[in-house]
Amino acid sequence: MVKQRQLEKLKQRVEPENWTDGIEMPLALMGACHEDPAILASLAFRSIISAKQFSREQIVQLCRLAAKFEASQNAGYFPLTGRILISAFYEPSTRTRLSFESVWQRLGGDIISITDPSTTGIAKGESYHDVAEMMNHYGDVVVLRDSNEDAIYEMHDALRIPIVNAGNGIDEHPTQALADVYAIFKWQPALMVGGVDPKDRITIGIIGVPGRMRTVRSLLTLLSRFSGSINEVIIVSNTDEVFSEGQREELEKDGLRLRVTTELNKALPNMDIVYINAIAWVGDSYEELGTEYALTTKSPLKKNAIILHPLARGDELDTGLDSTPHNWYFAQARGAVYMRMALLSTLMRF
Repeated sequence: MVKQRQLEKLKQRVEPENWTDGIEMPLALMGACHEDPAILASLAFRSIISAKQFSREQIVQLCRLAAKFEASQNAGYFPLTGRILISAFYEPSTRTRLSFESVWQRLGGDIISITDPSTTGIAKGESYHDVAEMMNHYGDVVVLRDSNEDAIYEMHDALRIPIVNAGNGIDEHPTQALADVYAIFKWQPALMVGGVDPKDRITIGIIGVPGRMRTVRSLLTLLSRFSGSINEVIIVSNTDEVFSEGQREELEKDGLRLRVTTELNKALPNMDIVYINAIAWVGDSYEELGTEYALTTKSPLKKNAIILHPLARGDELDTGLDSTPHNWYFAQARGAVYMRMALLSTLMRF
């Protein structure tokens, strides 16, 4: 039965929002650095599999290009006309799949999709190598999500077109990490530029398990490129093995200062950014990690702290925080569209 408040809402026109007018305004980011397309030229027709592929300069220029797309709302720019994206999602996805497909269409391209692995040759035992060999003839770029972390490497060996990693098991999710740092740099563009005074460096809290969560793994890699802007990264976890083999050593070698704690509420007042995740994909399912940790309106958050979450969320992130200034996770999700516009147009346009 339709409720009275719903009837009233049905009388209202649906008005699109202009996100450039809000707190996520990208113009400040654009003004913080100069455009240098030559830096992005090195990414042309390259596969994107790992966050480790990106230099600091490439990340900055991708963020600037994403901000340019967001500020202009794509104003009639269609560089991918005639290009075909193969959207191969062998693992369930909402935001990532729709984000990539929305981006490709906004830029003028066409899409062929796989959303049910049971309908593919792989379900019959066909190798990833052979599937990739056929994909060479069907499209111009492959975007792959698969719970098998080796799948993207097997396909890459046979492909003669770029492949983009949209999440491979517990290994990596590089485009999510790019969206994450884009949100951070819109919040404080100075962090991206470098030369941050020690007193202005930020503390980042990550509630999750870097060794088992692909979003966290890729994010930490990108953050290590900007270690001079970060005072400390606090990992909140009660897992015995927080990092995978060699992961912590590599991050610390790149300049990140890492600390692990099990006590969330004691650490929260020191965090400028709180990144929370509770899902790790394992095989054809997922596991929940750190479910005893949660952020609510009663959490002792720093006054100006922002919260990021790769979504989808569960009980670990209270919906009561949605209406507070701490909520940057929806801006983070919106920004993923513009970051993927920047990345895909870069891969194809040079």
